[in-house]
Amino acid sequence: MSETLATAAEAAAAAGPAPGPASDGYLQRILRARVYDVAIESPLDAAPNLSGRLGNRVLLKREDLQPVFSFKLRGAYNKMAGLSPAELERGVIAASAGNHAQGVALAAQRLGCRAVIVMPVTTPEMKVRAVAARGAEVVLHGDNYDAACAEATRIAAERGLTFIHPFDDPDVIAGQGTIALEILRQCSTPPDVIYVAVGGGGLIAGIAAYVKALWPRVEIVGVEPVDADAMARSLACGERVRLEQVGLFADGVAVRQVGEHTFALAQRHVDRMVTVSTDEICAAIKDVFEDTRSILEPAGALAVAGMKTDVAERQLRERCLVAVACGANMNFDRLRFVAERAELGEEREAMLAVEIPERPGSLRRFCGVLGQRSLTEFSYRLADPRVAHIFVGVAIRDRADTEALMAALESAGFPCLDLSDNELAKLHLRHMVGGRLPASAGPVLAQGEELLYRFEFPEKPGALMAFVNALQASWNISIFHYRNHGADVGRIVVGVQVPPAERPQWLAFLAQLDYRHWDESANPAYRLFLG
Repeated sequence: MSETLATAAEAAAAAGPAPGPASDGYLQRILRARVYDVAIESPLDAAPNLSGRLGNRVLLKREDLQPVFSFKLRGAYNKMAGLSPAELERGVIAASAGNHAQGVALAAQRLGCRAVIVMPVTTPEMKVRAVAARGAEVVLHGDNYDAACAEATRIAAERGLTFIHPFDDPDVIAGQGTIALEILRQCSTPPDVIYVAVGGGGLIAGIAAYVKALWPRVEIVGVEPVDADAMARSLACGERVRLEQVGLFADGVAVRQVGEHTFALAQRHVDRMVTVSTDEICAAIKDVFEDTRSILEPAGALAVAGMKTDVAERQLRERCLVAVACGANMNFDRLRFVAERAELGEEREAMLAVEIPERPGSLRRFCGVLGQRSLTEFSYRLADPRVAHIFVGVAIRDRADTEALMAALESAGFPCLDLSDNELAKLHLRHMVGGRLPASAGPVLAQGEELLYRFEFPEKPGALMAFVNALQASWNISIFHYRNHGADVGRIVVGVQVPPAERPQWLAFLAQLDYRHWDESANPAYRLFLG
């Protein structure tokens, strides 16, 4: 079937412009595009884990495996390969947050011409270094793409350089469209849906123009972040919309306004737009990692996140779904944030604020309700002699599991509040639970001086509960913090009030406990902030 698809495409090109969707000439432009001097034909890989979970056959178009870890070199090289010798002699300029910049720099290196790249000052250092390493001159200017683009336009006029647009150019669009050519060649039969990340629109415009010319029944679905949805809004309004602000988490698609060419093609060929949250993007990064052991950048995982949302919204089953994994220029320092938010995006973690009576034994009873559930976080600081507030993260199966857990806690006398969708809690409060003992805690303090200890224990289900159950009921816990770091060792810090007469029992408890431990009662950080 792959040979049939290729033959049909070649015949269509030889026959000249076809009526209908192909009349814009993009079918011929894409078939004649020069990309393989620099690009590889990226694989179309099965994603067995995602396929099983979604009940569909999921295929990933692996543009993250390109030499610059992004599809952008296709369009950049196709545009530059068509420049005249005089234009190449003068040099080129581009504005980009990173991936287009690397594509232009690589193309210039291959074609032997000078390249100037204007990048926003917010561009990750890794991308700046990657562009400079290919011999391009890097100019950092402005806080976003629009400011960088304006500066690039000024420099282009000043120095006589040819501007290489990242998306709104027919030759750039055609270069990106070669991805669709490969998808149809690699599929045994045309897929049901192709999901594509959308920033300025060059990628989806090229893919949609090619696919709709040959297989109009294949759906093309665009995916944007909820805080950078210029294409979705533009298509809904029937004209290009300019966003006041754009979110920068998926910096590769942080564009305020889509292109004229790309918008016209999207109006004609794109079937549906889907928007996704930051948590859903993080979950998609994890999904792809589990299937491929590759880590996509946020924009690179957009198509996968949108596919999952679309499958849930339309209850798609037994379909062949292709998601374009379009980039892997991930910043290492973002991985911790991605890991934390992925579980929330998958609804595999619930964050709860739980109220328990401030008296010995309450914490043990609370842990008894949690049972063998795996905890991701557990933070508590004595603040009131009557009631305690605990911040807890719990591994769950789905939203219904969260509701069942909350019902069990309420029934046991522990009022609780679901903070899983609370941005303040997710970004800040989970790291801020603590503080000094207030004067109002005096009656509780009478139970003994507060001691602070750190413990390490093998990270396995039930280990944390076993530790809590081993504590003597008469000892009041005044601090408790645990956080799952994904390691094989769990770490907790515990503040405990032990009456002077029971100090020997405390020391005996430590001696028989099969966990490594450290006395931090004299630690100056504790004295300054918690003591």
